Order: sequence, then structure tokens, then C-alpha cells
Amino acid sequence: MKIKNFPHTITIIMFIMVVFIAMTWVIQAGEYQRQEFNGRMVVVPNTYTEIANNPQGLWAMLTAPIKGFVSAAQIIGFCLLVGGAFGMINKTGAISSGLSSILDLSVRKPKYKKFVIPVIMIFFSLAGATFGMSESTIVFIMITIPLAIAMGYDSIVGICMSFMAAGVGFAAAITNPFNVGVAQGIADLPMFSGWDFRIITWLILTAIAIAYVMYYARKIEKNPKLSPVYDLDRSRDLQSMQNADQMVFNWKRRFIVIFLFIALAMLVIGANKWKWYINEISALFLALGIVSAAIYRLSMKETIDSFISGAKDMITAGIIIGLSRGLLVIATDGKIIDSILYAVSSWGKDLPAEVSIQFIFFFQSCFTFLVPSGSGQAALTVPIVAPLSDLLGIGRQTAIMAFQLGDGIMSMIVPTSGVTMGVLAIANIPYQTWIKWFVKLLAIFFLASMVLLVISLYYF
Repeated sequence: MKIKNFPHTITIIMFIMVVFIAMTWVIQAGEYQRQEFNGRMVVVPNTYTEIANNPQGLWAMLTAPIKGFVSAAQIIGFCLLVGGAFGMINKTGAISSGLSSILDLSVRKPKYKKFVIPVIMIFFSLAGATFGMSESTIVFIMITIPLAIAMGYDSIVGICMSFMAAGVGFAAAITNPFNVGVAQGIADLPMFSGWDFRIITWLILTAIAIAYVMYYARKIEKNPKLSPVYDLDRSRDLQSMQNADQMVFNWKRRFIVIFLFIALAMLVIGANKWKWYINEISALFLALGIVSAAIYRLSMKETIDSFISGAKDMITAGIIIGLSRGLLVIATDGKIIDSILYAVSSWGKDLPAEVSIQFIFFFQSCFTFLVPSGSGQAALTVPIVAPLSDLLGIGRQTAIMAFQLGDGIMSMIVPTSGVTMGVLAIANIPYQTWIKWFVKLLAIFFLASMVLLVISLYYF
């Protein structure tokens, strides 16, 4: 199923910008008082007052993007540097070869077959939860699909092992700089704070995903005709999907993977013990990329080219972040942000926090259809959701969790996601087939997320 002529995320943001301009003409301007609390400015409830309108025009719309880029410069630079660093790591083939070694083990020792799905799904889920693996899963499905079919399963199991597992990790992110990192930076929270409860969330959602896929895999192994892609898999040319240049997990790549895990451990410790923020974490990932290139003895040209290639992958996200911040500039200059917060929060002020957090969760889930980029959605919605959570008596950590869960879970199914549609296109699985298979698991993820969000209200 192809989505034709669906507007690009940037087009949607520019349209919303026009809507925001119009809103400054029709919405009564107003302001809340703010005060400092634990080092950040929070809205003071029950202090909303109407003020003189300040409607914005064409000139404000034209200047808003550059103002947005200036306002979000640190976050945009952070995304580019981290993307470039992982470009250097990916150039060494350390991650790809590490995965290949795991896959080879299942072929050489069949008794370990039952561990292949859990181990690979944990690997990809951890990759999504820590450094935001997403687009690169498109490459890995060309390995996991043939492996799944060779073990007696089907191509749906194959994409679940890599793509879906990484998506679950992305949704339950622990130290992912592209959703949690960006969102917490906007919400004025310490970078990657609340990681302990996020680990619990990651463990639960990953366990659910593994259990569901294992149950389905056993069913297909007993009766392959129960697979919705049975006829499709029988006609596959599996050899053409495999990478002929299988990479060996040599000592250089092993050292790089070890340094990767060391860096991730330092990130968690530094963010919590030494209060590391964007500058320090950018330096950590940049150092990791340089060390990886040095270990693998990449030439200067290869190192720079791989860095630029990795940074290029983040350009769209950076543009979306800047433009999205431009929306906030228009709304702020037009003095309507607090008016919107007042209007939206008025309905929920008498509701329990347990109900209000579900509203934020479903709001973020629905918004993923329009802005499937995690960092872009964070830049667009968190400036509103964070102070809204203050008004509703919900901790900002819980509000950020509602954002990451809603965005991450829905990103695996929305047709506007380039990664989702790209994976399905390469796997040759019809979109409607994936929707039909995934919908039950989606419901389970939603129920689990709703329960975890309620628990988090009492944890944070």
C-alpha cells in the first residue's frame, strides 16, 4: 500500500505555522505567572490573566524559522554531531558484524535456536533504547528475514526481530538522545534523568514483544500455512536479499563494540552523577566515533566521509526541530501559548492525574500521524505538554514518558513513517497485512503503557 501525495512533515509544519498566525488574530492573548522550581521555570496555577492581543503577520512567519533555529541551535547541533559519530561507528561494520556472529551461531549449533529470537530482539531493542537505532534496521531485515524463514518461521518474524524490536526500544527509550534527550532538554529536565524507571519500562515492553513473537513463531513452526505471508515467503528469492559481503566479527570490531558499551555506561553515570548535558554527551559520542575510526584504521577521508554521511541523516530532523521551534516563537510572540494551556487544562483540572496522563498519551499517539519524527514531535509538542503537565499536577518526567511511548509505539504502524514503509517495501509485506498482524500487539502495548504511566505518577 503506497501513500501517494501525502504531505511532507515540513509541509505540515509550515501549514501549522499559517494556522498559528491566524490563531494570534482570533485567540485572546493571556499569560500565566511563572516561578523557579528546582532550577527551572514552571507555570503557577490559577494565575492566568488576559492581556492585550499581539497578532502576528507575514513578516513574523518569514522570520520565525531563523528564530527557531537560533533558539534550538544546541539541540540541532547535538543531533548532527551524534549522527556523525555513529556514521563513523557504522563505517567500521562493528555493529553489523556483531549481529552476524550471533546469527551464525544459530546455524552451527541448532540447540541454541530457541535463544536466537530473544537474543536478537534484546540487541535491537537495546539499540533503540540507548542510541536510537531506527533507519538502519532497513539494512538488517535483509539478514533477519532469511534467517527467520530458514529456521522455519516467516518474514513477519524476521522484521519483528529487527525493525519491531528496535521500535519497542525506541518507545521505551532509556538514553536515546533523539527522543528522550531532545524532549528532556526542551522540558528543562536533566538529561536522561528518570532512567531507572525507564529501564523497568524497557524490560516490560521488550518482554511483551519477545513473548508475543515467540508464541507466534512456535505457531507458525507447527503449521506454516497459518502465516499471513505463507504464499509470499514461498516465492521469495532469499539469496538476493542476503548480503554477499558477510563481515567477520574480528578483534577490531569487538573492541569497538566494547567501547560502545563503555560509552553508554559513562553516559548514564555522567548524566546522573556529574549532571552531564548536551555539550558533554556530544563530546562523549564524538570521542567514541574518533576512537572507533582509529581502532579500525579508517583513512582520514573515510572518517570524514562517514561522519558527514551520518550527520546528513540528521539534517531533516534538525530542520524539523528548528521549524517546530519557530512555531513556538510565533505562538509566544502572539501571547497565545498560555491561553491555549488555560483552555486545554480547564477541562482536566478537576480530573485525577491518572486520567489526565492518558489524555497526553493518546494525544501524542495521534500526533505521530502528522509528525512521525521523534525529535521533531518533541520540539513541537513538549513545549506545550511540559507546562500543561504542571497545571494538571503531572510530573514532567511522566509527561515525557507519555510522549516517548505514544510516539514510539505508533511509529511502527503509521503510513507516514519512512522507516516503517521502507521496511515493509523491502520485505515485500503489504501494509494492510502488517496492520492486521500488528493490531493485537499494538493494543497490548497501549494497555501496558497506560498502566506504566499511572505507576510512574507515584514513582517520580
